[in-house]
Amino acid sequence: MAVTSRETQQANEPSGRFVHAFAVTEADIKACQQLRYRIFAEEMGAQIDGGPERLDIDRFDAYCHHLVVRDTEQDRIIACTRLLTCEAAAQAGGFYSAGEFDMGTIARLPDRKVEVGRTCVDAAFRSGAVISKLWQGLTAFVTNHNYRYLFGCASIGLEDGGAQASAILDKIARRYMAAETLHVTPRRPYPAQRPPAEIAMRMPPLLKAYVSLGAKACGAPFWDQAFNCCDVLMLLDIDELAPRYARRFLPSTPTVTQRDDHLPTHV
Repeated sequence: MAVTSRETQQANEPSGRFVHAFAVTEADIKACQQLRYRIFAEEMGAQIDGGPERLDIDRFDAYCHHLVVRDTEQDRIIACTRLLTCEAAAQAGGFYSAGEFDMGTIARLPDRKVEVGRTCVDAAFRSGAVISKLWQGLTAFVTNHNYRYLFGCASIGLEDGGAQASAILDKIARRYMAAETLHVTPRRPYPAQRPPAEIAMRMPPLLKAYVSLGAKACGAPFWDQAFNCCDVLMLLDIDELAPRYARRFLPSTPTVTQRDDHLPTHV
């Protein structure tokens, strides 16, 4: 399942400065990998060997659809995420998240699934408008192609030693936890800490978007030491999408045509 250049450019009607589309050229995929490197390695301090071109690349990229938000004024990619469908994951040898969690409970869900990963937004464009464009593209894809579940790792940075993470995880445990039957087991659990008595909690934009849409956390977080963060596996059942976001994001008619024979085989 993949996209053609013409179809991708028609993924949404441009409304204002930002538009979403799927990357269909090697140049656009490389731009995603360069943006990821800037955010994850240079900004967050992740241990990534980016090579001379400073790219964040892993073996899953070749199996994923790369969704981007483009700034039409500057004609450049300012946000990106990648989608790994259950069909493509079977070809890739599993989902990326399986490297961090025992995913048995998710694998046993009966309907089709899409994993979202490597989401990042240029520091100068971290606004609700850009995040909304990403979610418009995501929800259009999953609904047009009858995927019921969307899941992925939402990262919480540990740059402050874990104070923010402790407060955020405490809030998640109290308000946004999935049923135990959906819990996954982290392969390297993040050591729980007591939240500071007083802290101005700032939930990361991606995690905030997940919970606003109605997603739930599937148990304890994974400690990603290479990326200096802890990852919470979030699961969204599209059938239970929060009503006001369903009206906003779900397409009334199909908007993107996908084909299986154009999936990128290398990046």
